[in-house]
Amino acid sequence: MIRNSLYGLIAVAAILITSATHTQAAEDVCLPIGGVAIPNFFSEGEGRPLIISASLTGSVSNAAGKILAQRETPTGLEMDMEHYFGRGDGGAFLTKDLGILTAVPGKPGRYMIEITYEIQKDVTRGTLEGYTGQFNSYGLVDLRDPENLVGLVRYHGEICK
Repeated sequence: MIRNSLYGLIAVAAILITSATHTQAAEDVCLPIGGVAIPNFFSEGEGRPLIISASLTGSVSNAAGKILAQRETPTGLEMDMEHYFGRGDGGAFLTKDLGILTAVPGKPGRYMIEITYEIQKDVTRGTLEGYTGQFNSYGLVDLRDPENLVGLVRYHGEICK
């Protein structure tokens, strides 16, 4: 009798654990994110953040951002950044980012750029409300002419809610 009760209790516990696991998995909705961005940079003067505006293809259609701080490194530059991303269906989110720029040898003012974008909690809107996570980009930027800074980056990753 005790043995049958113990087996019954174990079976109920297994069903509850399996059910909880499936419920959690069903709640996680992930969205692949990826495409290409063509940024434009706008200076608002000495001591003010550099503004970024970009047209994008892929998962998001537009972005705007700021370069908040910049530091020289032995291999190039490091930048603290933030970006606002939007989609045509009303989804949007804010990211806080770290950009690593590595100087291209023999090409003064040109850098390979890698950015890690971290979605900020509670700053998501519309169809992207509740999504969290991070994604990355890599590409090239030409910083030779302060009046005409240009770049091209490929972004990719997955965000979930």
